[in-house]
Amino acid sequence: MTIDIELDQKYLIATLEALVHTPSPTGYAERGIAMIERELETLGFSSARTRKGACILTLTGRENGPGRGLTAHVDTLGGMVKEIKPNGRLRLTKIGGFAWNTVEGEGCRIFTSSGAEIRGSLLCVKASAHVHGKDVAESKRDDADMEVRLDALITNAEDAHALGIAVGDYVAFDPRAEFSPAGFFRSRHLDDKAGVACLLAALKALSSAGVRPTVQTTIHFSNYEEVGHGAASGFPDNLGELVAVDMAAVGEGQASDEFHVTVCVKDSGGPYSHALSCRLRSLAEENSIPMKVDIYPYYGSDAEAFWRAGGDVEIALIGPGIDASHNYERTHVEALLATTQLVLAYILS
Repeated sequence: MTIDIELDQKYLIATLEALVHTPSPTGYAERGIAMIERELETLGFSSARTRKGACILTLTGRENGPGRGLTAHVDTLGGMVKEIKPNGRLRLTKIGGFAWNTVEGEGCRIFTSSGAEIRGSLLCVKASAHVHGKDVAESKRDDADMEVRLDALITNAEDAHALGIAVGDYVAFDPRAEFSPAGFFRSRHLDDKAGVACLLAALKALSSAGVRPTVQTTIHFSNYEEVGHGAASGFPDNLGELVAVDMAAVGEGQASDEFHVTVCVKDSGGPYSHALSCRLRSLAEENSIPMKVDIYPYYGSDAEAFWRAGGDVEIALIGPGIDASHNYERTHVEALLATTQLVLAYILS
């Protein structure tokens, strides 16, 4: 089958920009979920929340049959205050799997339990070349060697406590988003706000065209993917297939690039469902959607989380190619459009 539904590229990019500027580290993803809910309401869809805090909506199908699911996660990498040091600076613990050097020097926001937001920067403890010399380059970047320098009048731990900062406060790193005239979107947290934006753009296209899915389709926006259990629950009993829409890893030795949607057939958790992956590849070919096929050695998805929780369904993984994953990431509008097109082709197949 072929699809002929117009996509709103301006909406796709604007939605992605709004998403990356909405802080939502895992465990503190409420703002991201709330933004998705507002977008869905604007598009004319009714959504609900799971007890876990994920956002879900169900689209009624034209035909009977096992249901389908699509999931993308709005939670991102981030940090949490582990210790307030005697000098008033903060030691963090990581949320998600990233290396400290990938966010060194980045601005951040600390969210206190009272609702205050305090700005800061993540730095190596030995950050000054004029003080530490060669130690700046040679020192480790581990939990004990990184700290947040707060943009507040603080000289000791008591000053930080007086501002309401406490152990357990969440920390979100700045996205530094930029959309270039060449069509590149550069930002942190494209994993997986790019996938969320693609799902929302697909839903907008369906709503504008007044088209229903072939069978009942559940759209699931998860909030705990970065720690491994985001989409482990929240789907109806009649689910037969689940497709995760998450980033495709671009780099040396990979087939993925920033201009295609990728169908991932295997990652660190093992192979995905062969029949479903092949069907997605066929849909891309039939609809002339720019597509790659790839394997990721250091990767796991929300579809696998559902499998590990006992889900008896076929699963697959697709997504836009994103360079420098879990770092300062970049993709191209062509990959975003291709991913959205494949989502639509799947829903309408």
